[in-house]
Amino acid sequence: MSEFPKGFLWGAACASYQCEGAWDEDGKGPSIWDDFCHEKGNIVGDDTGDVACDTYRLYEEDAELMWQTNIKVYRFSVSWPRVLPEGTGKVNEAGLAYYDRLIDALIKRGIEPWVTLYHWDLPSALQRKGGWLNRDTAVAFGKYAAILAKRFDGRVKTYMTLNEPECVVRLGYGNGIHAPGWKLSEREQAHIMQNLVLAHGIASTALRKNSSIPLQIGVVPCGRLCYPLTDSPKAREASYRTTFDLSQGDWAFTFNSFLDSLMFHRYEDSAPDFLKEAIAAVPQSDWVLVEKPDFIGINVYQGDGTDENGAIAKRPDGFPLTAIKWGFTPEVMHYGPLHLHRRYGLPMYITENGQSCNDRVFLDGKVHDPDRIDFLNCYLLELKKSIDEGAPLLGYLHWSFLDNFEWSQGYNERFGLVYVDYATQKRTLKDSALWYAQVIKTNGGNL
Repeated sequence: MSEFPKGFLWGAACASYQCEGAWDEDGKGPSIWDDFCHEKGNIVGDDTGDVACDTYRLYEEDAELMWQTNIKVYRFSVSWPRVLPEGTGKVNEAGLAYYDRLIDALIKRGIEPWVTLYHWDLPSALQRKGGWLNRDTAVAFGKYAAILAKRFDGRVKTYMTLNEPECVVRLGYGNGIHAPGWKLSEREQAHIMQNLVLAHGIASTALRKNSSIPLQIGVVPCGRLCYPLTDSPKAREASYRTTFDLSQGDWAFTFNSFLDSLMFHRYEDSAPDFLKEAIAAVPQSDWVLVEKPDFIGINVYQGDGTDENGAIAKRPDGFPLTAIKWGFTPEVMHYGPLHLHRRYGLPMYITENGQSCNDRVFLDGKVHDPDRIDFLNCYLLELKKSIDEGAPLLGYLHWSFLDNFEWSQGYNERFGLVYVDYATQKRTLKDSALWYAQVIKTNGGNL
């Protein structure tokens, strides 16, 4: 295959609660995920992120492994309560010092640090005041962003404000299977979505105001992405419509439940009434604060096939699935970015993509994961098709670099390029890590 465009960025990603551990060390305050995991019955096996991958201590080893596998960009999130134990007020110097060390370790190896401000670990102190249901949390988020911009000034050039606000709304505050475990009404969830839009805007302004260098600031939504089962103009158009139809399925798990508000300050007719009412209630003084992103990060694992009329097709018996039982649908990487580019017209990165496998260390001491290699090869081939058709995709970040704590599934799922023995914290490069290193080296030419 021909190479990806010159300058295309290759990397990997992880999140603070999923990998750092050290949940109550060096002045860190509790987060909603600490609270949620410490309550029995919320997580498979009652697992917690108390230790996770212990990257709080092993960041140098991990940075070295990234260098060995040609990683150019590492996207990680900052734990808000590690920096501000109460969510606001006094800064925890030890927490900031940890991120200084991590950033410096990456830069020393020629790896660009990309920072996500919020990957779900809200300070418990703010949750006690209503969490994201409270507009004040968005204001506090801006102050937190300003602290990071000042501290990382000149070293971090790319920020993402929020990771998957749709999951925050539905999983955390809707059905309660994620922290904080609340089960609020649809109207309250719609209000939370607007507070998250505001939080992005306030944080973006704070980042730029407190940086001495130009920044690239994006946001990372998720949701339904459709692909046509037959490639015709009619089927493509129907697939596009269904992707953004808020009356189909769960309104919260659509890219436009967040992005239409952020970009257009309105919803189309397919939106439920409570969502339209929530956006209508946003005062003009708040819209002034909402800054559009420089890019969109796309987290995508699977898609929905649609027929020529846009109906989502039932998957046939025996449809190929990953270990976590998500569908193997590489076509979504071709059509999904095209849909998003058509609607929003912004540069894009794939900020998460990968698959969970039932990995183990073999008798030869290695981790052989041919199914992951095949998954990535297929998805990347489809991604190149999207680029060839004009989608402005600038990079790809594999989820994840390390096996880690997979939220409500605990340690049941392994998404990493690097195998983690959680009992010993020994790292082992999987075959997929070595394969991915060659993808990066050849800029996709070996696919």
